[in-house]
Amino acid sequence: MKPVISTRPATEADVPVLLQLIRDLADYEKLTDEVVATEDSLRHTLFGSSKYAEALIGSVDDVPAGMAIFFHNYSTFLARPGLYLEDLYVQPAARGCGLGKALITAVAKVAHERGCGRYEWTVLDWNQPAIDFYHRLGAEMKSDWRIMRVTGDALQRMAEI
Repeated sequence: MKPVISTRPATEADVPVLLQLIRDLADYEKLTDEVVATEDSLRHTLFGSSKYAEALIGSVDDVPAGMAIFFHNYSTFLARPGLYLEDLYVQPAARGCGLGKALITAVAKVAHERGCGRYEWTVLDWNQPAIDFYHRLGAEMKSDWRIMRVTGDALQRMAEI
């Protein structure tokens, strides 16, 4: 029997599931040591008075097995908002049944409904299965752009300049 795939906006009750999915993603990406998120910090940033991001939960037969976390950005060239997909993750046992496609297209629908001019995300250069998946969906890889990042002490030093 074909599994039932569904997506829905995450609620505050989903915070423990989201944190576990974030940890699973970090493990897959070999970045476990970078996860400092807690249930409290997720609750505050996703469901507090200032919501910095939004999340979708993806389920297979009503069992949570994936997530998409996204937020608005802005294109000055388009003078329109955009959506940035921060994380898309599907547990290994649920891959191949369409859950990843359901999640990424659900965020695309949000972007379209909100009049966004762009929908963007990044992918690790070694993650060929993800790159191939994104290409099949019509995504274009922008090889001429590089991510710049400042965190921790370096962020504090920059803020004090």
